[in-house]
Amino acid sequence: MSRKLPYSRVSVVGLGYIGLPTAAVLAAHGIDVIGVDISKEAVNAINAGRIHIVEPGLAALVQRAVGAGLLRAAEKPEAAEVFVIAVPTPFLQDTAGATPTPDLNYIRAAAESIAPVLKPGDLVILESTSPVGTTEQMSQWLQSARGDLVFPQRDTNSPVDIHIAHCPERVLPGRVLEELVENDRIVGGLSAACSDAAVAFYRRFVRGNCIVTDARTAELTKLTENAFRDTNIAFANEMALICNHLNIDVWELIRLANRHPRVDILNPGPGVGGHCIAVDPWFIVSSAPEQAQLIKQARTVNDTRPTYIVEQVQRVVHSLKNPVIACLGLAFKPDIDDLRESPAMQITLQLAKTLCCELLAVEPNIHCLPRTLVELAVEFADLDSALARADVVVILVDHKEFLQLNTTHFSHKSVIDTRGLLPRLDNGERGEPQRGSRGLLTDTV
Repeated sequence: MSRKLPYSRVSVVGLGYIGLPTAAVLAAHGIDVIGVDISKEAVNAINAGRIHIVEPGLAALVQRAVGAGLLRAAEKPEAAEVFVIAVPTPFLQDTAGATPTPDLNYIRAAAESIAPVLKPGDLVILESTSPVGTTEQMSQWLQSARGDLVFPQRDTNSPVDIHIAHCPERVLPGRVLEELVENDRIVGGLSAACSDAAVAFYRRFVRGNCIVTDARTAELTKLTENAFRDTNIAFANEMALICNHLNIDVWELIRLANRHPRVDILNPGPGVGGHCIAVDPWFIVSSAPEQAQLIKQARTVNDTRPTYIVEQVQRVVHSLKNPVIACLGLAFKPDIDDLRESPAMQITLQLAKTLCCELLAVEPNIHCLPRTLVELAVEFADLDSALARADVVVILVDHKEFLQLNTTHFSHKSVIDTRGLLPRLDNGERGEPQRGSRGLLTDTV
């Protein structure tokens, strides 16, 4: 039967961009934490007080936690009072033109890995972004693995041995440590008792509000947040297409439109990346394909954006002889090392596959190029070298290092600026296009 949880030991399953910061924050609040990951390299690094991802402030926090004996990593789960599952939830790419479907294998593997060490009174929280109904499915997987224990089903009020809830992460890369503590949390239990147990846990370290709902609503809340953002980005990207067709400066257009007191248009870009906005809307579409027409169209607009950028580069390169191309940025957003679902990576890969010319990649937040780029003979270059050698510069990410440049760095080069960097370098004013020995300096989106 259930009992009051002491929360003296927490197991975080999955030590990636969410799991490791969560484990470190818990340890910083005096909780004994066991981090679990299938990567032996990640486990060894953490136990040595090092990190394998980039997140401001995380290295020092992990080092202190490990040094204090409050954080330890392992490859297999051990007994604990709370289990926080923070593993990836990618999607399966079906046949051409079909809607991608969620891949829940990581969640199932995590659930089945903790099943042998569960005991009455334990709390299992799924933080992985999930399609509607996943928390119920996880409870069923656990029930199948541990027939000797009673697990909750949807909206049950019957006594259970294990409490289960969903609480999606809602943090911004680059500010994860702050937002894990400060942001409101949406807590959806499979029963009122499950929600109460989860809220009691999060109140140990969260200063934001813990807002209770059911598990299905909590799952859809996170998906809705990212689908909303994806739709707004798609509007900006579509306006960029329209402006390019009509020979209008999209950056000026958006700046002027946003002077309306009730208009706040986002800036266009090379696409949408990361493991949230580029993925989560498909979970809604897969659950309600007939109803999610706008969400599906927004995904289509953003998914086709990288191919459009590649075509823009190809048109510029076609008029040059033996050009050197520099791609500035590979991450999916500024000042992080995360390349997951990155449109910048996708564009660089497509250019490497389709163009027979020298291609340089600049990414100040990683130490080496991914193997997929190395195998295509893409050269890893520092910023100064790339700008000195390149005839064509493709600005794909607005990293802080790039924002420190000035427009003279791009003189006599063709520039495809997908991030609106050049207008910012000109103090927010686009100015007249510059002409150099290699043609027009463009601000193409």
